[in-house]
Amino acid sequence: MSGWRGVSLWMDQLGEPLQPRAPLTEDIQADVAIIGAGFTGLWTAYYLKRQAPSLNIVMLEAQIAGFGASGRNGGWLMGNLLGEDRLLSGLTPAARAESFQLLHGIPDEVARVCTDEGIDCDLRKGGVLYAAARYPEQERRLREMLDDYRKQGLGEADYTWLSPQALREQLNVANAYGGLYSPHCATIQPAKLVRGLARVVESLGVRIFEQSPVLRWQAGEATTANARVKADWVVPAVEGYSSDLPPLNNHLVAAQSLIVATEPLPADVWAQIGLSHGQAFSENSRQVTYGQRTHDNRLVFGARGGYRFGGRLRQDFNLTASERALRQQLFGDLFPMLRNVRLTHAWGGNLGVARRFQPHMLADCRQRVALAGGYGGEGVGASNLGGRTLADLILGRDTLLTRQPWAFPDRTIASLPRWEPEPLRWLGYNAIIRSFVLEDRVLANPDTPPWRRHLAERLAGAMEGLMHTKEPFA
Repeated sequence: MSGWRGVSLWMDQLGEPLQPRAPLTEDIQADVAIIGAGFTGLWTAYYLKRQAPSLNIVMLEAQIAGFGASGRNGGWLMGNLLGEDRLLSGLTPAARAESFQLLHGIPDEVARVCTDEGIDCDLRKGGVLYAAARYPEQERRLREMLDDYRKQGLGEADYTWLSPQALREQLNVANAYGGLYSPHCATIQPAKLVRGLARVVESLGVRIFEQSPVLRWQAGEATTANARVKADWVVPAVEGYSSDLPPLNNHLVAAQSLIVATEPLPADVWAQIGLSHGQAFSENSRQVTYGQRTHDNRLVFGARGGYRFGGRLRQDFNLTASERALRQQLFGDLFPMLRNVRLTHAWGGNLGVARRFQPHMLADCRQRVALAGGYGGEGVGASNLGGRTLADLILGRDTLLTRQPWAFPDRTIASLPRWEPEPLRWLGYNAIIRSFVLEDRVLANPDTPPWRRHLAERLAGAMEGLMHTKEPFA
């Protein structure tokens, strides 16, 4: 892989020439200036244009559309939002049910737009499988998760318990203890979606300037090396790249996710593995794993990201031999028949993490700045929700979208929770990850004595709780 195609398997698969659009070379005026031509920016532009076609919208992209997380992710289109249980806990049962319906409808809304606009992104709504696949404590935690869902009013149609045999009928992982299935997820080829959206918004009159990194921005304008855009509204839609764009770096920091893809696998191998309907899957450990079967029959598998001191962006995503080997070992433990399979692609990306792991969609009506982010690695679906919400907030509409607990019709960026200064973030991240690694190692060994299993799990659970420590959101 080389050039723009080297970004990911997804970009490498594109049948189109990856020629950047022209950069911004002169000062211009716009109604809305969007920084970043990824999913959040493109969805915002799309819904604004569909509701207010006369708006003059300009997008500034540092590289090309799809270069960032939108072209690098694992291809899960989830009908969920990070931390939704905490965010919805204070609502009445009726309001909570309405919010869940909104979230669960995300994959169908994306599918509708793709149908209406002629975007083929290999979308398959096969649901998602969360497997208890490596030690019995995973089964207990999944059952506890299911109990929590039931208390929130979600029934069998939303989350179904699968026995080991029922799980094997969809996903044959080694030594499974059972799992959860939810229909509220689709898998996609994300580069096809982001590139398709860029073409659609251009056809609606949006101007996209590529290779035009924004050096600084403020209310009313965004400045590149060669020119600036004066705008009534500014939308910094940069997610993980907030780390390089003050003052967003106080509230969103970059973490990294790393992914590998196998060569296309033959039908007899897939007959052993399953995933015949486009399901996404995850092995239910605290260290995130995720995978899917691509349209051309590869296994795409991501696991265990990273954090760099100061929230710095990672620029080089040529994975090292050890980074590739760890992910191959992890999916080989789940699928022993793949232990020696050839990897054809390995890549990664920067994602945005908000303090308290709380996504947010806000509009500062005085400064006329709108922002959505903090998706925490679940942004393929959440960005569609974010784009719809920002469009309504910018247009001043009171809708179901703008009344959600993650939407703030008149809040400043400064009101978002701030991350602690370094070295506290780096020390905290490493302490948490080490507790997760210890838990996995201890619990995956069937000979570990019960007292040690209990201690490792309690420690990891306590450290996980620290990630969601509450602080005022004022």
